[in-house]
Amino acid sequence: MSTTVGILLIIWSFIMVGLLAIGGYFMFRKFLKKLPKEDGKSIIDWEEYYVYETIDLWSEEKKALLNELVEPVPELFRDVAKQKIGAKIGQLALERKAKSITMDLLIEGYILATPKRDHKFLIKRLNEKDIDFSQYEHLLEREKESGS
Repeated sequence: MSTTVGILLIIWSFIMVGLLAIGGYFMFRKFLKKLPKEDGKSIIDWEEYYVYETIDLWSEEKKALLNELVEPVPELFRDVAKQKIGAKIGQLALERKAKSITMDLLIEGYILATPKRDHKFLIKRLNEKDIDFSQYEHLLEREKESGS
C-alpha cells in the first residue's frame, strides 16, 4: 500500500510541476509584453490604446465577423486574440484616418496580426462568405516566403 501511495505522490508531483511550468510560461510572456519599450509604453498599452481609440469605428457586422474569425482560438485565449487582432486593425485605421472599419482593414489587419497557420481558416471563411481577398494575396505570399 505504501508503494502505491509513493508512486501516486511522485506522479502527482510531476503533474503539478508541469502545470506550474506551463502557467509560469504564460505569465512570463504576459510580463514581457507589459514591460515598457523605448517610447514608454508596452505592447499591451499600445493594444489597449488602439482598441480604445477605434471602438466607435466598429459596426456590428464587423464585430460579428471578427468574432467568427477568432472561433478557432481556444475560448480561454479568445479575448486576448481578439484584442491583438482588433488592435492591429485599429492601428491600420488610425494610420489611414479611416471613418469606419472596412472589410479591407479587417482582412489586412487579421493577416498582419495572426500567424501563418491561422490564414487557412481566414481563407476558408472568406470563401464561404464569397468575399474577394485577391488583393491581399501579396500579404499571404509574403508570409509563405518568410516562413520558408
